Amino acid sequence: MNFLGGRKIVLGVTGGVAAYKAAELTRLLGKTGADVHVVLSEGGARFVSAVTFQALSGNIVWSDLWDARMPNNMAHIDLTRGADMILVAPATADFMARVVHGLADDLLTTLCLAREVPLLLAPAMNRQMWENPSTRRNAGQLAADGVVLLGPEAGEQACGEVGPGRMLEPDALLEDVIAFLQPKRLAGRRVVLTAGPTFEAIDPVRGITNSSSGKMGYALARACAHAGADVVLVSGPVTLQAPRGVRRIQVQSALEMRTAVFDEIGAADVFIGVAAVADYRPAAAAEHKIKKSGGEMHLALTPNPDILADVAALDDPPFCVGFAAESRNLDDYAESKRRAKKLPLLVGNLVQDGLGGEDNQVILFDDKGSHPLGRAPKMELAIQIVAHIAAMLKSDRISG
Repeated sequence: MNFLGGRKIVLGVTGGVAAYKAAELTRLLGKTGADVHVVLSEGGARFVSAVTFQALSGNIVWSDLWDARMPNNMAHIDLTRGADMILVAPATADFMARVVHGLADDLLTTLCLAREVPLLLAPAMNRQMWENPSTRRNAGQLAADGVVLLGPEAGEQACGEVGPGRMLEPDALLEDVIAFLQPKRLAGRRVVLTAGPTFEAIDPVRGITNSSSGKMGYALARACAHAGADVVLVSGPVTLQAPRGVRRIQVQSALEMRTAVFDEIGAADVFIGVAAVADYRPAAAAEHKIKKSGGEMHLALTPNPDILADVAALDDPPFCVGFAAESRNLDDYAESKRRAKKLPLLVGNLVQDGLGGEDNQVILFDDKGSHPLGRAPKMELAIQIVAHIAAMLKSDRISG
């Protein structure tokens, strides 16, 4: 998905060994649609050359405050005009200290001082440097000044030590940049959602499940996090990674999923039931593997709880969003399900349109009627669904 299409990002690269990661970050930003303009410090150029960044970004690389290639000789002003942010990755301890004190003795620091756009820093340094009281003070002051710090994380460092100070990986930085630029429609909200299938054990090696991939639920968790929400994802067994910034609780069965949901639902503003919860489970799971007998086998099943209906029936329920995957008569089945469970919003789709795939086609059902969303990647649909949820929450707040 072209998240950063039309966005201009000024990427500063300072003199740390993590500068090699900035090359991959440049490639990822460009692949996601961003127009990347690299500003290379003298130290940064000792690790990765301007030629590399020019090839990856497709733009001139800047490093000299007095570079005459800028027509008015004011690169420190013109580079950030029309930009959406300055991102410095890596940001060394020295660079952070100079920004704190407003020093401007090269192109990158001058850009930061003269900017009218957000400044994001990805610190990268040795563990002792990051933990030094002066660096901690500088980090605190930067945050107080409105500068956004991305990381650092803990891990192995070039010096051979292990600890905090390692720069975030390029894919994590890309995700943070994407999230930063998204409208914060759910800021201050807490969202609990379920995703994936459940697995109901028959014996230690067999069970009842379904073909849900979890992709739609995980896309919604990511979209909610991008929108500024505090997100808890209760997930059945899937092969997907948890979206960045989302707290995942891993479960197997419907009973485990219900327990996890009700442990979290008390503080939730929104509950989204995306998981394809098995309707039934074996009445009793065998302690040992059931041996093949050659004859018929009869399995007694008992109903699973309806987690969404149970949440919606609370005395003071959160804003509840349901999902309905049908094989036919979508409008009738989805709307009847919404009304039966007293849901403000239900997202319906035909299983043949999206189950397990990357794209989907859904219809939103609420009190105002049905709202079809055109076929699109699941992440794009998730963003549209979140926007619809946010609009309904805002409308409820205004009318209430």
